Amino acid sequence: MTTTAPGRFGVYGGRYVPETLMANLIALEAAFDDARRDPAFQAEFAQTLAHFVGRPTPLYHARRLGEAYGGQVYLKREDLTHTGAHKINNAVGQALLARRIGKRRIVAETGAGQHGVATAAACARLGLECIVYMGALDCERQRPNVERMRLLGATVKPVDTGSRNLKVAINEAIRDWIANPENTHYLIGSVVGPHPYPLMVREFQRVIGDEARAQFARVAPRPDAVIACVGGGSNAMGIFAGFVDDPHVELFGVEAGGAGGATAATLNTGRPGVLHGALSYLLQDQEGQILNTHSVAAGLDYPGVGPEHSFLKDTGRAKYEVVNDAEALAAFRDACALEGIIPAIESSHAIAFAKRLLARRPGLCVIVNLSGRGDKDLPGLLAKGLV
Repeated sequence: MTTTAPGRFGVYGGRYVPETLMANLIALEAAFDDARRDPAFQAEFAQTLAHFVGRPTPLYHARRLGEAYGGQVYLKREDLTHTGAHKINNAVGQALLARRIGKRRIVAETGAGQHGVATAAACARLGLECIVYMGALDCERQRPNVERMRLLGATVKPVDTGSRNLKVAINEAIRDWIANPENTHYLIGSVVGPHPYPLMVREFQRVIGDEARAQFARVAPRPDAVIACVGGGSNAMGIFAGFVDDPHVELFGVEAGGAGGATAATLNTGRPGVLHGALSYLLQDQEGQILNTHSVAAGLDYPGVGPEHSFLKDTGRAKYEVVNDAEALAAFRDACALEGIIPAIESSHAIAFAKRLLARRPGLCVIVNLSGRGDKDLPGLLAKGLV
């Protein structure tokens, strides 16, 4: 997995930020590079993943799901981590790094709420101040996670402007960071934003792919395909990292197709542009204005995507498919009924594509990254009669 220039994945990535943030980003890049080479930091990170996060997570053979779909399905169980999703891997990594560089105030954004909960938990453990920005719409549909963040000591700031979702939460977190650059670290939750964030978040999440590859090697040399949902794309980049250098393994990212023409399928329907400090594919109109998005999954309801995903799309190393709300909800019900697992509605998009892929190509062996659990989604889904 290489970049063509520092901070770039092909033409994508870079730093498109106000001058007030450049010094912080340059210092953060240097601190991250130093931490990656420091055995003491790496040992503390590994110990935290083992004893606080609960790693390694299982690679679970979902036999009944595979029988129903026509192949072999393995689930990488990130839903079994502390706080219930892959977000905690990156949150503890960045929180440890923030403490290392003397930043005691943490701001974060969240959509589905899992990154906010993970950040709040990591900050509580390390004694850091935590402020989480969340779109007002997402606060309504992810109420359990709002309460969890507050219980963990975070200040939750609803954003009641514009689309009232993840995009505006990121906008407000960046404004806060610009206003408080000296004492604040912006703990971005996905592989988006200016360099070094896409690289840094991928590296903190690559534990998913490294574990999955080693675990699967006890079964067979390699899977036929690895599948993960993509909003910003951190869970996908995390599991892809373990397999991207093996050309025999297909990589599939699954975007949210939404419903009724409203979509969040950035890589399939967007075009390159700059948002939140990086060049990547975006959903935008002819004048470059960012379009509103829709997905039943709050964590996928974002008009951009990580720059490395844009690079993988253009090079053809990964393929990006679209699953709509109805397909994701059907897969959600399948996992519940056939495996006794309640997946996050985000992860259900990946399960739905596994069903489609195995219908087209029966007998394949696939790994699906089950990026989180669905407890957070149930109140909203039940209130709307969707499950």
